[in-house]
Amino acid sequence: MAQGFSLKDQLFNATSLGQLGAEYAAGLPGLDGDAFARAALSGVPDRSLMECLDWFADCITPHLSQDFPEMADQLEAMMPPPLDPTLRDDDFGRFIHAVPGILAVRHGLDHHRDRALDLIHAATRRFSMEYSIRHFLNRWPEETLARMAVWAQDDNYHVRRLVSEGTRPKLPWGRAIGLTPAQTLPLLDRLHADPTRFVTRSVANHLNDISKTDADAVLGRLQDWQRTGAQDPSELAWMARHALRTRIKAGHPGAMAHLGYAAGAKVDVQLRLEAETVAIGDRLRFDVTVQAPAALPVLVDYRIRFAGPGREREKVFKLKAGKVQAGRPLVMSKAHLMKGDATTFALYPGAHELIVQVNGVDRGQVGFVLI
Repeated sequence: MAQGFSLKDQLFNATSLGQLGAEYAAGLPGLDGDAFARAALSGVPDRSLMECLDWFADCITPHLSQDFPEMADQLEAMMPPPLDPTLRDDDFGRFIHAVPGILAVRHGLDHHRDRALDLIHAATRRFSMEYSIRHFLNRWPEETLARMAVWAQDDNYHVRRLVSEGTRPKLPWGRAIGLTPAQTLPLLDRLHADPTRFVTRSVANHLNDISKTDADAVLGRLQDWQRTGAQDPSELAWMARHALRTRIKAGHPGAMAHLGYAAGAKVDVQLRLEAETVAIGDRLRFDVTVQAPAALPVLVDYRIRFAGPGREREKVFKLKAGKVQAGRPLVMSKAHLMKGDATTFALYPGAHELIVQVNGVDRGQVGFVLI
């Protein structure tokens, strides 16, 4: 039987760890890079992806000075060249270069804060230090935020991105931090007009995180940025759509209005199922027709209310963003796969419901049976 894709094995293998060993040997006289690579590789099979990174840090630590300032100098000497500063997106770096951040936390957090932050500044130009910086935000919030305010104006866009990504309220895989929007939004004020999509995407994701608990704060900031005119209007519009995506799915009126969708618009919606019974593994096919007496932008989504044990489950799915013309219906068709082998969301036979919403307001609903 063919084995499934393993991200860990793609990231950490004889080739990648051999390259890391060579980089370490070039910057650290006396280190046997091949021996390091063999030791590092031996610990990969029994560890998770993130545990592997800690293991690589364990492997190199005995070869480094135990005086942190000197250790930091050694780690910087072992770093590869910075990522290409002329790019603007999709250049995250390589996971094998996360080790300096791990060691900055282990050996510099409590007694060598400033030198450790210098090390993180250098390392994030090779691989994002968003996970490591959160330890400093928890231990030294004011001092770290002050440093990040300077980094927000750095020449290197990876450093600027770290300011937003590292302070995100709900960073995937990241440890929780105790910052408030009042502490992080001023940083985003400095970053929202950044010329690189890698940074503005992070700003939008950061805003989306905040919107889950304080949508008004996000809407207020987007309106402020719109008034200043510092960012290209098309890029700011993209950022707003990305930042408000969770509130849009929830039908938040303020988010809808900001994107130009009137919740109270006069529309007529017709929803038709191809069949009222659908088998798990087949597709739920349906048509939606939207009509309006006057031209207006519409955002059409649909929700499925799933049957099953325990609490009620619903998921929102995108259908279409468009414009309805007076007297010209907007017709949409969809074939939604009722996937039966998903590992994260199980389907159960029984009565389900399909709901169509236009500009955040429920406009049509019909039941179907999953067998």
